[in-house]
Amino acid sequence: MANSKHKEKLRQLLKEDAARLGFSDMRITDAKADQSLKTNLQDFIAKEYHGTMAWLPETLERRASPDQLWPDVKSIIVLTMNYGPDIDPLLNLKSKDKANISVYARNRDYHDIIKGRLKEIAGRFAAKSGEDVKVFVDTAPVMEKPIAQQAGIGWQGKHTNLVSRTQGSWFFLASIFTTAELDKDAPEIDHCGSCSACLSACPTDAFPAPYQIDARKCISYLSIEHKGPIDRRFRPMMGNRIYGCDDCLAACPWNKFAQNASEMKLQARNDLIAPDIKHFLSFDDQEFRKFFSGSPIKRIGRDRFIRNVLIAAGNSGDQEMIEHCKPHLKDPNEIIRGSAIWALSRLVSPAEFDDIVSREMIGEKSADVLEEWRLART
Repeated sequence: MANSKHKEKLRQLLKEDAARLGFSDMRITDAKADQSLKTNLQDFIAKEYHGTMAWLPETLERRASPDQLWPDVKSIIVLTMNYGPDIDPLLNLKSKDKANISVYARNRDYHDIIKGRLKEIAGRFAAKSGEDVKVFVDTAPVMEKPIAQQAGIGWQGKHTNLVSRTQGSWFFLASIFTTAELDKDAPEIDHCGSCSACLSACPTDAFPAPYQIDARKCISYLSIEHKGPIDRRFRPMMGNRIYGCDDCLAACPWNKFAQNASEMKLQARNDLIAPDIKHFLSFDDQEFRKFFSGSPIKRIGRDRFIRNVLIAAGNSGDQEMIEHCKPHLKDPNEIIRGSAIWALSRLVSPAEFDDIVSREMIGEKSADVLEEWRLART
């Protein structure tokens, strides 16, 4: 009985600390992994749905089972922090001259916000329990979503993201691994039913089947993780999305229960809600780093970012973009030069396009850039 009382006191401590530090939910599960996690991940990799994210196959064993990551772990404490928008994130997609940035990236990097608070909770817990702890915020091979479902936070919806009956989908996940044996919460069950709104909402048809995603077609992957040129098939479908995509999340009916971000640093900056595409086209590396200091966008670097912005410019149909795209035909980065060619081919007449490119690209040596030019003319 004393042990049971001690466990309850530790749970209450965790619950109070989580609420005090701005977390919106806290649940507990054990460290036993369902064998289906490994099977599903192996299947995902075998189909090459992971694209160029090489770390997934490299960390498969550790990712598939928490005790492979840390053999001493007994319990996992899962926490959430909401970042819900106060306006419909899909509205901005209609303004073709404005850039659309994923809701989670419109202010500070959530890793920086959550990690310190998680360490504070874990430190107090370790002091009270006498047990060891490790904290994780999307920076280690941890299967956060299946673990969170096992803990009762929510369930993985047909779009593969976690959905909660009380929080919708707009929340971050964090976890504390501990050697303490704690009473676990009941797992959550699937509440998607016959709904397929998220699947229908995807601009690139990135879901081969419900509960499966092909990252190679996902705009979030293409605009953030993918380092090379973006497949020409998907460029028109990206619209004005320059960093991430929220369409499948925003379409989910369970988001009627979502909460607006309570943490000020997760509430959207005014200059990132609907920024002008033209504004970003002038950024050099220094301006990019300064403007996005403390932002998750900074991690993709200026070159990948400008690649995305050029695609948005090409999709805008706005003739004012032309003069802002031209300088990028001489950019040192060949992916940017190729993206500029594509953007201009969408904004000017064929005759004007050939005149601009042939004049600006004298001496071009890159086979990939020349191929972009050839394809743009066909």
